[in-house]
Amino acid sequence: MEFVIAKHGGFCRGVRKAVDTAMSIDPENTYVFGEIIHNPEVVQSIAARGVETVEELSLVPDGATLIIRSHGVGKGVYEYCRTHGITIVDCTCEFVKRTQTIIDEAYRKGKTIVVIGEETHPEVIGLQGWCEGKGYIFSSDKDDFSVLEGKNCVVVAQTTFSVGKFEKIIKNLSNSQAKTLEVFRTICYTTIERQNEARELSQKCDAVLVIGGLNSSNTNKLFDVCAEHCLNVIRLSSVVELDYKTIKNFKKVGIVTGASTPNAQTQEVLLKMEMETEAKATMAEVVANMDSQPKFKKGQLITATISSADDTGVAVLLPLAKKEVILDKDEVDCEVYNKDDFNARLGEEIELMVVAINPVKLSQKQIKKIKEEEAMLADIQAGKEFEVVCTGFNKGGLTSELGSYTVFVPAREIRMGFVKELEKYVGKKLRLRMIEVKTERRKEIIASQRVILEEERAARDAAKAAKEAEFFASIHVDDVVEGKVERVTAFGAFVSVNGFDCLAHISDLSWTGVKSVSDVLEIGQKYQFKVLKIDEENKKVSIGYKQLQPQPWELAAEKYAEGDVIHGKVVRIVPFGAFVEVEKGIDGLVHVSQISHEFLENPTTALTIGQEIDAKILKLDCAEKKMTLSIKALEPKPENVERKPRAAKAEDGETKERAPRKPRVAKSEDEVTEWNEGGLGGVSIADLLNKNS
Repeated sequence: MEFVIAKHGGFCRGVRKAVDTAMSIDPENTYVFGEIIHNPEVVQSIAARGVETVEELSLVPDGATLIIRSHGVGKGVYEYCRTHGITIVDCTCEFVKRTQTIIDEAYRKGKTIVVIGEETHPEVIGLQGWCEGKGYIFSSDKDDFSVLEGKNCVVVAQTTFSVGKFEKIIKNLSNSQAKTLEVFRTICYTTIERQNEARELSQKCDAVLVIGGLNSSNTNKLFDVCAEHCLNVIRLSSVVELDYKTIKNFKKVGIVTGASTPNAQTQEVLLKMEMETEAKATMAEVVANMDSQPKFKKGQLITATISSADDTGVAVLLPLAKKEVILDKDEVDCEVYNKDDFNARLGEEIELMVVAINPVKLSQKQIKKIKEEEAMLADIQAGKEFEVVCTGFNKGGLTSELGSYTVFVPAREIRMGFVKELEKYVGKKLRLRMIEVKTERRKEIIASQRVILEEERAARDAAKAAKEAEFFASIHVDDVVEGKVERVTAFGAFVSVNGFDCLAHISDLSWTGVKSVSDVLEIGQKYQFKVLKIDEENKKVSIGYKQLQPQPWELAAEKYAEGDVIHGKVVRIVPFGAFVEVEKGIDGLVHVSQISHEFLENPTTALTIGQEIDAKILKLDCAEKKMTLSIKALEPKPENVERKPRAAKAEDGETKERAPRKPRVAKSEDEVTEWNEGGLGGVSIADLLNKNS
C-alpha cells in the first residue's frame, strides 16, 4: 500500500494565530467568542487552560478579555465591547478582514451586498454584520437570483468556499438581471491551493482519507472536492474513527487534512495505520517512501518543531519526517541569535520556508517575504490596483513577474483600442487589476490595465459633465466674468472661466479692430469679460472683451470741441468729400466745399488717401458719432476769387464753356409780382427796378 500525503495541510496561518493566542494568553477572565476552530480536541485543550468559550456576548462580563476567532464577527460586536469595557484580542483572519472592508465600504455607498457561502457558517454570519444583515446569501448555482434584478451588486465569497461552486454561481449571477455586478474573489489563497492539491491527489489515488472536524467548513469542502474525482473518500474527525479494514485493499491511499487539523492528529492516524496493518508495508517504509519522493518544493511554507539548538543553529523536526534539519542561525528571524532562547522553547512549532532542496535548507527570515506576498495577493484579489514593469511579450500579450507569480496581460487588456506593437511596452510600467489567478500548473496572475483606464476615463467624463452642468447653471448672457487666457489662435482667444473654455473672438476684443489677439490679451493673465452667447447643447460660450471697454466716441466729448484744430489722415474719399481719421475709431468728414476756397469738381483734385492734414472742427455730435471738419477754415480767404464757369455739354456731346448768365431784368411791377407768385419770393421791386435801370 502506498500513501500520498498532501503537502499543504494542517493549520493555516489564521487558525494558527488564533490557537496560539488562546493557548498562550492569560486565561483569567478571558473568553473566546465561539469555538476557536472546528476541532473538538483543540477546543478542549483551550478549555482545560481555563479560557471559556461563549456563544453570546451577554455571557462575557464587563471588563473581561474577549478573543475573536479567525472567522471574524460583525461590526456590532466591536461596538458592544467598547461600551462594556471588554478588551478585544482580534484574531480575525486577514483574508476575512479584507472581505469585511469590501462589504463595509460598498454598503455605505448604497450597493447591494451578495455573499456566496453557507448561511449558517460563523464567517458568513459575521460578514452580514457589516451590512446590517441585509446581504443576500447564495450557496448554490440553482438559487433564485431574481431578487437582484435592477440592483447594483457587490459580490464577495466566504474565504473557505468551494472554488468550483463559486465559479458556477458567478456564471449564473452574470446572467441575472442585476443592474451592475462587481465581483471580488475573496476565497483565501490557502483554501484555493489546498482544494487544487486535493483535486490532483484524489484523481490519482484509489482512496482518500480527509482528516478534520466534522463541522469544519474548509475540511468539508476538501471532502467534496475529493469526492468529485474519487469513489472512495473517507471522512475522519479523529484517529478513533479510522477502520483500517476499509482501506487495506487499496493500492494507493491519499491523506488530506483541513486548515483546522493539527499535524499531531494526522500523525496519530499514520501511527495507527502502522500498528494495525497486516501488510508488509510498515510506517518506516511509508516514511522512507515519502522521503524518496520530492517532499518539499522551493518557496513552500512548512511548520516545524524545535528539537534542539546550538551555536550553529536550530535543529527542527519537519512534519511526517524522522530526520532533523538544521535551521542555520543566519536564517533565524531575530536581531541577535541566542541558542538558549530556543532551547527554552523545545517542542514549540515554528513556521519556516524551504529555500533549497537536495539537501533541504530552511529560512525563518524569508518567511516574511512570502507572508507579504500572500497579503499582497489578498489585496489584489480584493480588487486593489498593482504595478509591474513589463519584461517581455508574446503573440497574445505582455508578460511580467510579481514576487513568485508570473503576470500576463492579454493584448486586448493593455489599453482601450487595438495594440499592434507589443514590443514598445517592454521596460514600461503597467498599472493593473487582477482578472484571474491560476495555480493549477504554475502561479500566474491574469491582469488588465484597460479596466483601470476605462474607469478613470468614465470618472473624468462624469466629473467633467457635472462640472459643465454646474457651470451652465450659474452663467447667463450679459454676466461679467473673470477668465484666464489659456491659449490664442488667429481667430480669437480661449479663456478659462471657472474651469470651462470660452471663446473671445478677435472681433470682440477691441472697438477699433486688431490684427493679432496678442495686441490686446496676454496668455496667462486674467481679465474681465462679458458673456455674449451661451450654447449649452454644443457646450460653447462666447465672451467679449471690448464690450466692457469705452468706445472712442464715448470719450470724444472730453477730448474735442467745436472750433478745435485736429491733425488727421485721409482714409477714404467719396464724391461729396473726404473722411479723415482723427484717431482710431473716430472719423471726421471734410465736405468738398470745405476743402478749398476754390471750387472743386472732385475732392481727389486736392486730396489723396493717406495724406495727413490739419482741419478745424465745425460741428461735433458725439451721440450721432459725427464730426464735420474744414480745411479751408484754416486758410486765408483770397480777396478776389474769380468764379470759374461750369462747363456745359453741346448738342454733339462735346463740352464747351458756358457763357456767363446775364441778369434777368423786370420790365414792370406786374412782372415782379408774377415772379414772386411763381416762387421767386424774397425779391423786392426796388431791387429789380434798380437792376433794370
